[in-house]
Amino acid sequence: MSAPVRADPQPRPPGGLFRLPGVYRPQHDTALLASVLAEDPRIGPGLRCADLGTGSGALAIGLARTGAAVVATDVSSRALASAWANAVVRALRIGLVRGGLTAAAAAGPYDVVAVNPPYVPSPAPAVRSTRAWDAGPDGRELIDPLCAAAPALLNRNGVLYLVQSTMSDVDKSRHALAAAGLRSKVVARAEVPFGPVVSGRLRYLTERGFVRPGDRTEELVVLRAAR
Repeated sequence: MSAPVRADPQPRPPGGLFRLPGVYRPQHDTALLASVLAEDPRIGPGLRCADLGTGSGALAIGLARTGAAVVATDVSSRALASAWANAVVRALRIGLVRGGLTAAAAAGPYDVVAVNPPYVPSPAPAVRSTRAWDAGPDGRELIDPLCAAAPALLNRNGVLYLVQSTMSDVDKSRHALAAAGLRSKVVARAEVPFGPVVSGRLRYLTERGFVRPGDRTEELVVLRAAR
C-alpha cells in the first residue's frame, strides 16, 4: 500500500527573510514545499541539493540547515543577493548560480532538486516584475521545460520536488515527467486562499476555466519525481 498523501490545512509562509525590491515573497506554496523537504529523512550531510528559482532563499536555507551542500539558482541578481544575505545572517553557506535551467544543469547533477516555479496562467507575457508567478496562457511556460530537463538535473538516485497549483494541471506534469523517464507521485496537498495575483485576474481565470465561479481557494500540490 502506498503512503497516504499528506494534507496540510494551510501551510504558514516563512517569515523574517530579507528581500530586495522585486524579489518574490515566500507564500503558501513555499511553505508547503519546505515542510515536505523537512520531512525527508535522507536530506542531510553528504547530499548535494539545489533550490531552483530561489527568490529570497527560503528553500535553500531550509536545505542548508540539514548540513547538505546547497546551490541556489535564479535569473535575478536581486534574488541571489537576497538569498545570500539571508544565509549569511543565519551562518549558513549556500552556493549561488545566476541563470535558468541550463545554468542549473551545468552546476549539477544533484541528489535533491527543489523548485517552486511560476505557475499562474497569465493573459500577458511575463515581464521582469511578474516573472516570479506569470507562466503563460496555461500556467506551464516553465513547468514543461523543467519536467523535460529534470533527468539532466538529477544524479542516478536524485529526487525532484515540485510544487504547483492544480490550475496548471498536475496530471500534465506527471505525464511530462514520465515522458522524461521519471516516476512521480503527489506527496502533499493544501487548500489555500487565493493570493493577490490570482485574485487580481479572477475574471480571466474563471472565463478560461482555471477556476470555477465562486471559488476563493486553490489547491497546491507537491510532486516527488525520481528515476
